[in-house]
Amino acid sequence: MKCPFCASDDTQVKDSRPTEENSAIRRRRACNNCGARFTTFERIQLRELTVVKQNGRREPLDRDKLSRSIKISLRKRPIEDERIETVINGIVRRLESSGESEIKSETVGQMVMEALANLDPVAYVRFASVYKNFREARDFEDFVGALSVDDD
Repeated sequence: MKCPFCASDDTQVKDSRPTEENSAIRRRRACNNCGARFTTFERIQLRELTVVKQNGRREPLDRDKLSRSIKISLRKRPIEDERIETVINGIVRRLESSGESEIKSETVGQMVMEALANLDPVAYVRFASVYKNFREARDFEDFVGALSVDDD
C-alpha cells in the first residue's frame, strides 16, 4: 500500500479489525519512510459494476463518489458516521446483488433518494435539488409540497 503522504511503498499494517457491521476490515498503517499513519479499508466486492449515464457514457461504480454525494447532502446534519456508512454499504450491496453488471445512473440516484428519505428529510431535499436539477425556488416549493401531500 502506498503512503498517501510521501508515496513510498514501504508501509506496514499496525492494527486490523472488522468494521461495526463486519462488511469491511479497517487497517491502521504506518509509513516506514516518513512515519505518517493512515487508515485503509478492505471490502468485499461481489462483482464489477458499471454505471450507465443518461448520455450513454459508461464508468465503473465509484463508491467514493457515492459516499461524497451522500455526505454532502448530510453535511451539518445530526447523523452519525456509522449510520452513513451503513447506508452506503446497503446501497452498494443491493447493486452488487441485483445480478446486473451494468446499472443505470437513475437506479443509483433512486436508491440514494430512498435511503435519504428514510434517514434525514433535509438531506433528502438537498440531494433531490441536485439530482432533479432544481433551477429555481419554485422547484423546491413543488417538491416539498409533494412531500407534505404524501405525509397526509
